[in-house]
Amino acid sequence: MLLTPRTYRARAFIEAAEKLNIEVVKAIDMHKQLADYWNYRLGLDYSNPAEAVQKIVEFAAESPLGAIVSVDDSGSLIAALASRQLGLPHNSPEAAEAARDKHRMRQLLAKGKVQAPRSTLYYFDDPANGDLNGIAADAPYPCVLKPLNLSGSRGVIRANNAAEFLAAAERLRTLLFFYDASPTPKPFLVEQFVPGFEVALEGMLDDGRLKVLALFDKPDPLDGPFFEETIYVTPSRLPQTTQEAIFDNTAQAAAALGLREGPVHAELRVNESGPYLIEVAGRSIGGLCSQTLRFSSDASLEELILRQAFDLTIETFDREKSAGGVMMIPIPESGLLKRVEGCEAAEAVPLIESVEITARLNYSITPLPEGDSYLGFIFAHGPTPEAVEAALREAHSKLHFEIAPELRVFAGMVAGMPIGNLPGDPA
Repeated sequence: MLLTPRTYRARAFIEAAEKLNIEVVKAIDMHKQLADYWNYRLGLDYSNPAEAVQKIVEFAAESPLGAIVSVDDSGSLIAALASRQLGLPHNSPEAAEAARDKHRMRQLLAKGKVQAPRSTLYYFDDPANGDLNGIAADAPYPCVLKPLNLSGSRGVIRANNAAEFLAAAERLRTLLFFYDASPTPKPFLVEQFVPGFEVALEGMLDDGRLKVLALFDKPDPLDGPFFEETIYVTPSRLPQTTQEAIFDNTAQAAAALGLREGPVHAELRVNESGPYLIEVAGRSIGGLCSQTLRFSSDASLEELILRQAFDLTIETFDREKSAGGVMMIPIPESGLLKRVEGCEAAEAVPLIESVEITARLNYSITPLPEGDSYLGFIFAHGPTPEAVEAALREAHSKLHFEIAPELRVFAGMVAGMPIGNLPGDPA
């Protein structure tokens, strides 16, 4: 199981593996000495896929592996490469890479005639690119600037005119050079903004055939300038014909990228022209959001993923009949999280099942577009999507966060790493 220090998702996979009596070998994007300290079997460098794959292959020679699962996008290419060398079921490395690279994704979607936003690739600090003023003059307003391979809407900014474009470009440039201080030009996309209602689809691919597990409505408008997600509710309230069009669009997108096996998570926008594929990934839903999904066989989403990976029987893909929802608690401002109040009152709201605060006290927090995390999650189940949505909003209104000012730029990306979310960590 390929992990990162920032993942929320390890525990759900480990619990599913224990239920199925599957031994988990935890590998993490971390130097070997640190990985040894935190009791991980393998410390890998995800920025060097060839070396990481070689370490996995050498490990498998002594302890054979039955499957390689990456819980986040960052390890998907390594999982595909290593699985190919070991003869395990996998997506092709080319498909895994396309699902992580937004420019390559757009190229393949266009080739596959999948309806998606039009985009153009540019580079910061590349003389051959022209200057930003020229790019801003030619941009298709409203437009969206976005990095190629950051997740969770980091760096994604809408611009309605040239002045907003230049401000957004400088902000994105600063973010990209924060992650990579080398002087090489940094790529970014300028993409048409697609108006409409946004949804998220959760599914599984079996030999290229898409099985839809859930379609989530996102009832809060995501019109920018930043695109912080909040509420997911399922089942969708969209007309069945619209849902079928979304399913078809997602299946076509997966095929265009070459994804054929395992979980798939897609984000789409829907308007009078039909669904537009915004992104599709060869992984399951992020954060703790999978807790929203319950299947009739008392299986979690992670259990279904592991059953497919090990070719075990899946009794049913049917979900329980009640509606479910999650709210990703947004970060209102940068600073140090000092206090959280109102959790008991929020959990007392009818239909609310739990409030889980994942941000750590006295650590930095940073909102989008620079940040990449949330304060926590609120979960609800109830008779209808409307009732679930209302409960989530009421519960959120009862939470109060004390955030102290802080001087360090982007500190939340470094100091706020939720290492303690990983099972087995002393933290």
